[in-house]
Amino acid sequence: MIPGPTPVPEKVLQALSKHPIGHRSKEFQELVEITTKNLQWLHQTQNDILTITGSGTAAMEAGIINTLSKGDKVICGENGKFGERWVKVAKTFGLEVIKINSEWGTALNPDEFKKILEEDKQKEIKAVILTHSETSTGVINDLKTISSYIKEHKKALSIVDCVTSLGACNVPIDEWQLDIVASGSQKGYMIPPGLSFISMSEKAWAATEESNLPKFYLDLKSYKKSLLSNSNPYTPAVNLFFALDEALKMMRDEGLENIFLRHNRHKLAMSTAMKALNLKLFADENYLSPSITAIKTGEMDAEEFRKLIKSKFDILLAGGQDHLKGKIFRVGHLGYVNDRDIITVISAISYVLLELGKITTQQAGDALMLATNCLESK
Repeated sequence: MIPGPTPVPEKVLQALSKHPIGHRSKEFQELVEITTKNLQWLHQTQNDILTITGSGTAAMEAGIINTLSKGDKVICGENGKFGERWVKVAKTFGLEVIKINSEWGTALNPDEFKKILEEDKQKEIKAVILTHSETSTGVINDLKTISSYIKEHKKALSIVDCVTSLGACNVPIDEWQLDIVASGSQKGYMIPPGLSFISMSEKAWAATEESNLPKFYLDLKSYKKSLLSNSNPYTPAVNLFFALDEALKMMRDEGLENIFLRHNRHKLAMSTAMKALNLKLFADENYLSPSITAIKTGEMDAEEFRKLIKSKFDILLAGGQDHLKGKIFRVGHLGYVNDRDIITVISAISYVLLELGKITTQQAGDALMLATNCLESK
């Protein structure tokens, strides 16, 4: 129950076990064609969706280095570990970074983006880089509003980390006119790590003509060219394409709306149950991510608590990162997670809290009852 790698369905595991095929074969080209179409369905876009053998960080770095040049001015939203990462990446490539900060556990303020973008009369800002669902804190940022301000600026590109939001909540790329959207296979896609996906708008492709940052393996023009023949510029992770095909078929069968509703129910069940167990949520309740719930442990050491859950129930929870280590634990509920999994992890947490004398049996029962009510709601 961590926010990635997420549980993998049996059908997907079976697909992984197929014998590899040649990545220049007709069979593989057919596989690329169907997975690309299904990726466009999931991303709700007609944009090019490129598949890179690499993690979500590879897709984000590719988005940055293919559309920007050394010395370009960019805005980076930073309200967690991954927001921090994009600041580091931008600075590594010599970009001039304007940071918009928010305390970990709180959402980025869209008005701050609006103010800076409106004041940029010379249109010097080339991109706005931010994380949609901040995995380290359980916060989801208001991407819809922020993207509307980027759109009004006209010049700046939106470069968005949707690694733990795509496949878990609504990210209508074409409707919100998002330029560059990155995600990774081991999250909402329900397959093992190793593939990343990047959506590129026409505006983003136009920006690639002016970019002078160094790139080779992550040169997206080569991926676009090869996609014309349903291929890949380098040797891809063939068996992960088998897995991707199966996972996307399962997602299409469930339907986008049902996927989003399921993740929302799980978010509500987890957050409601944790409060009933006298645990405080780390994230602002108005901006809870549908993918992960971060929970404060107060005087309890979160790392010791995680060890107890693992030893007694063989359930792995995620810990806090950086200064949050030992202060919070995080429950992932994205991808191939069902109601039974949610009830199981709430029961395990309740059991350990009971053993530690932190709650009563009545509170444990209340938590399960409230969670069940959330899961039964439509």
